[in-house]
Amino acid sequence: MNLKNFCITRYLVVLLLLIFNFLAKNQAKMFTRCQLAKELLRHDFPRSYLSNWVCLVENESGRSTSKVTQLPNQSVSYGLFQINSKNWCRKGRKGGICNIKCEDFLSDEISDDSRCAMQIFNRHGFQAWPGWVNKCRGRALPDVSRC
Repeated sequence: MNLKNFCITRYLVVLLLLIFNFLAKNQAKMFTRCQLAKELLRHDFPRSYLSNWVCLVENESGRSTSKVTQLPNQSVSYGLFQINSKNWCRKGRKGGICNIKCEDFLSDEISDDSRCAMQIFNRHGFQAWPGWVNKCRGRALPDVSRC
């Protein structure tokens, strides 16, 4: 192998590794119910509300970090908690009440999602999420006691 071919091969290997690393880090995740419950506890969600949070996430995003929903008012909801671009984040740049880029809610790393969801909850409670209001409030909640 001559030097030119060696350099090209080495360049391609490095490029492929960078692409793989990017995809692995930015890949969305679909949680099982118990995985979600454990992940929420890991991010300091109170155990006393855990069933409500799991119900909320199941009805907002189907436990998927990649869900994006275009709404009739031209705003967009992002990620596991379906955090809306109207008030809480900004598309393409940091902003909103949570001071974050909306697209950051689409990764499988949910620390930023959790912080923003807690800000929303602290201001408005679960009523901020239509999925919780329509499918969880006053109904049987998911059993996560064995998770």
